[in-house]
Formats: sequence, structure tokens, C-alpha cells
Amino acid sequence: EVHIVESGGGLVQAGGSLRLSCAASGFAYDDYVIGWFRQAPGKEREAVSSLRTRDGTTNYADSVKGRFTISSDGAKNMIWLQMNSLKPEDTGVYYCVAERGFYITLWNMIGDYWGQGTQVTVSS
Repeated sequence: EVHIVESGGGLVQAGGSLRLSCAASGFAYDDYVIGWFRQAPGKEREAVSSLRTRDGTTNYADSVKGRFTISSDGAKNMIWLQMNSLKPEDTGVYYCVAERGFYITLWNMIGDYWGQGTQVTVSS
């Protein structure tokens, strides 16, 4: 059974940092691309970052490039999203997503498995 559980969300002031964690289990980790999506109230869901576990290739949305860093510990099936220099527009529910396929990238990822999400709120 697949389990994806996010944690680490919270309330932070603009300019601050948060580190989101994703614990993934129940699937062949090395065959998947792991990503982070977010959705703000009234807005479309946005792909934020992805990591291809087999070779470590990472991608970032332009809106977070240079501020967010995705990383993983394959031995523990853990994925993190370090978010620095947070802005109010980063507010939303952040979801950890897994999708099987070597050619999956941030821009074509739709997700085979989704976590329940963790709320990030950035105050101005």
C-alpha cells in the first residue's frame, strides 16, 4: 500500500524559511519522480519542484527558482523541500506527489500518488 505523508508546514513571516518533509513508502522509489505541488485558495494548482530519484535531476518553477531546494534521502525514502526567502504568494497547501517514469518532469507531471497536503502560510 502506498503512503505519502507531508509535514513541516506552518505560519511564517515573509523572508522566513520552512522545510517541508515527505515520507514515501509502498512503491519502487527509484522508478519514480517525486514532486511538490501547491495550491492557493482560488488559484490553479502549481507544480513547484521535482526530483528524479534515479539520477537526482531536479527542476523548479520559475517562481521559486533560487529560493527553494528539493532533496532526498533514497535510503529512507524521504524527500524535503527547503523554502527560503518566503513570500506571501508562496502561501498554499503543499502536496508531495509521486509519478512513475524516467521521462516525467515538473512540466508533464500529473501524479500517480498524492499526499494529503500541508498548509504553508506566509504573512506580510
